[in-house]
Amino acid sequence: MRETAPVRGHLPDENPGFVGRRTELERISAALAEHRLVTVTGVGGVGKTRLALRAAHRAAGLYPDGAWWTDLAQLDGDRLLVALVADSVDLSDHTPGMAATGLCHRLADDRLLLVLDSCEHLAEPCARLVAELLAAAPGLTVLTTSRRPLGVEGEQVVALDPLPPAGVDALELLRGAAGEEFTAAGPAGEICVRLEGIPLALELAAAQIRIQGAEAIRDQLGTRFDAPPSARFDLLAHTERVWPSRHQTLRAAIGWSHELSAPLERLLWARLSVFRGPFDLASATAVCIGGPLNRATLPGALDGLVRASVVRPPDAAGRLRMLDTIRAYGATWLDRTGETAAVADRHAAHFRGLARRGEADWHGARQLRWYRTVDAHHTDLRLALDRLLRTDPDAALDLIGSVAFAWSCRGRLREARDGLEQALLLSGERGRTRARALWALGVTLVLQGEFGPAQDVSEQCAREARFAEHTVHRDRPGDLTLDAAALAGLLALTTGRPMAAHVVVGHVLDAARGGPADSAARLRCHLVRVFALTGLGRLGEARERALALRDLCEELDEHWTRTALEYQLSLTGLLEGDPARAAGHARAMLEGTRGLGASLGVALGLDVLATALAAAGDGERAADVSGTGEAYWRSTGQARRGLPGLRALHEKYTDTARATLGEPAYEEIFVRALTGLPQDGLERALGDPRHA
Repeated sequence: MRETAPVRGHLPDENPGFVGRRTELERISAALAEHRLVTVTGVGGVGKTRLALRAAHRAAGLYPDGAWWTDLAQLDGDRLLVALVADSVDLSDHTPGMAATGLCHRLADDRLLLVLDSCEHLAEPCARLVAELLAAAPGLTVLTTSRRPLGVEGEQVVALDPLPPAGVDALELLRGAAGEEFTAAGPAGEICVRLEGIPLALELAAAQIRIQGAEAIRDQLGTRFDAPPSARFDLLAHTERVWPSRHQTLRAAIGWSHELSAPLERLLWARLSVFRGPFDLASATAVCIGGPLNRATLPGALDGLVRASVVRPPDAAGRLRMLDTIRAYGATWLDRTGETAAVADRHAAHFRGLARRGEADWHGARQLRWYRTVDAHHTDLRLALDRLLRTDPDAALDLIGSVAFAWSCRGRLREARDGLEQALLLSGERGRTRARALWALGVTLVLQGEFGPAQDVSEQCAREARFAEHTVHRDRPGDLTLDAAALAGLLALTTGRPMAAHVVVGHVLDAARGGPADSAARLRCHLVRVFALTGLGRLGEARERALALRDLCEELDEHWTRTALEYQLSLTGLLEGDPARAAGHARAMLEGTRGLGASLGVALGLDVLATALAAAGDGERAADVSGTGEAYWRSTGQARRGLPGLRALHEKYTDTARATLGEPAYEEIFVRALTGLPQDGLERALGDPRHA
C-alpha cells in the first residue's frame, strides 16, 4: 500500500534539514504558474538544489504527467546530456536518429515539470536543449538551477541570496545540523553572521561544533575571517564559475574545513574528487590508496570526512557522495599535488575491472547483483569510459564491450551505441575484445530497429570471431562464434525469418561441445533456437526445450534468459490455444523484467498478457493491460512492435475484445490506463484477477 498519494514522476527525497525560504518558495511557485522556464541562480552552497527540490515537491501535483529530476553535476561535458535527461524521465530511448528527437517525442503531449539541477558548467548546451524541448512540448515547464541564467528567451530568473545572517532561519539550520540548542545572543549567532548565512558554510561549521563546541568555532572563525583574504588560508585560485569573486565566504569556510582536517583526510578529500557519482568503501579504497593512505588508514580518514560533513553519510546501500562545490575544491587540491592524471587512471582502471568481473559473472547466480552494481555505478563507468577513450582506446573497447549489453538491457541504448561506436573507431584492437564489442553493438542496433546496420555489424562480428578463434578452437566453435550466431539468429527472428535463425544457431550448436549451462553464449544460442522453433510452428518441441532451459536457469539463478523464456512460453501458450497458461507465463516474464528495470521487456510482456486476456474473453482487463502497455511503449520512444507472430495475434484478439466490449467502453478503459501511473497499471497486471 502506498504511504502517500500516487504522483507520476520522480523526485529525490527531500533533505530533512530544510529551513526557511518561505518567500523564495512563493516566488518560484508564482514564476512556475506564469512562465515555462524558471531558473534559480545563486552562488555555490547557497541552497539552490534544496530549494528547487522543495519547490518541485510542492508543485508536482499540478502537473498531470508529474515532476522529474535530472542531476547534471555528474556530467563532465555535454555528449551525454540528452541521454541523461531521457533516462531521468524514464525514457529508455530505443529510437535511432538525432539524439534529442526521441526526447522531444516523449514530452510532446505531456504536461510535466522537468527539473535540471546544476546547469552552470553546461549552460550553453542546456540552453539549446531547453529551447528545443520547450518548442516541441507545449505542456512542458522547466525549472533549472545554475550559478548564472541560461539566457533562453522567456526565462524567468529567481535569484537566491544566503539566509539572513542574523535571522532565525540561519540559526535554525545551524541548530539542526549541529544537534544542539543555541541562542542568537551566544556564539552560534556570531557564527551565522561570520558565515553570512550561507547554508553549506553553516553545515560545515555545525560539523566542527559537534567536535569542538560552538565557542571554539566562533573563536576560530573570528581569528581567520578577520584576516585579509590572502592571509586566511591557502585558498587556491579558482575560476569565476566555481568561486564568484563577489562572494569569498564559502570559499574561506571550505578552506577552513580543509585546514581542520587531518593530513590523511585532506589527501583522501583530494583523491575522492575524481568520483562523479556515489561511491562505496571498496571503490574509494581501490582508487584512493597510495603512499600513507592505505587499506588500514583509509577507513578512518573517510570516517573523519563524514564527521566533518565533507562527505555525505552513507545511504542504506552504503553509498557515499560529495557535494559538487566541495568536490571541486578537492579537485583543485588534487591538481596542485600533481596527482590528477594518476588518480583518474586508477579510477578508470578500477571501473574497467568492475566491468570485466561483471561480464564473467553474467552467467550464473551473481548476474542480478552485478547488473544492479553496474546500474549503481553508471555515472563513474561513463566517466571511466570517457577517460579511456582519450588515453587508452583499447582499454575503452574492453570496458564498453563488458557493460554494453547490461546498459542495453536497462534501456540505455544510446549510451551503449555511442560508446561502442567510438571505441571501435578509435581502437585497433583485434580478436576477442573487438568481436565482443561488435556483438554488443549488433544487439543494440537490433533493439533500436536498425536492421540494415545490424546486418553489417553481424557479419563483421562473425568474421572477427573466426579471426579470434581460428587458432584456439580449430575443431569447434568457441563462445565468440556462438555469440555471433546468436546475433545473426536474433536479427533473423526480428525480421520474420525463423528458418534462417534456426539454421544459423543449429549449425554452431551442433558443432560445439558442451551444453547450455557451460556459458552465456551457449545459453543465448539455445534461446534463439527455441524462438525459431516457435516461429516455425514446432510448438511442442519449442515448449519442451523452453521448459528444460527455464529449469536450468533456475538452477543457475540466471534471470535474463529465464525472463525471455517466459515470454516464449507465453507465446507458445497462445499459439496452442491455452490463454490461461499464456497469461501465467506473461506475468512471470513481467516480474523478471520489472526486476531488471527493462522498459522494453515490460512493454513486450504487457502486450502478450493483454493478448492472452483478450483471447480468454476478459475484454476489460485486456483493455487495461493494453493501455498500460502503450504507456511503456511510449517510454521506449518506439511504436508497438515485437515478434511478427505476436503482432498478428495481438491485433486479432484485440479486435475481438473491442467488438465484444464495445468500442467506447474499451477505449475508455484503455485511455484511463494509458494516462494513469504506469507502475500502478503494472501492479494491476501482475495482480490476481480475482482481486482486481
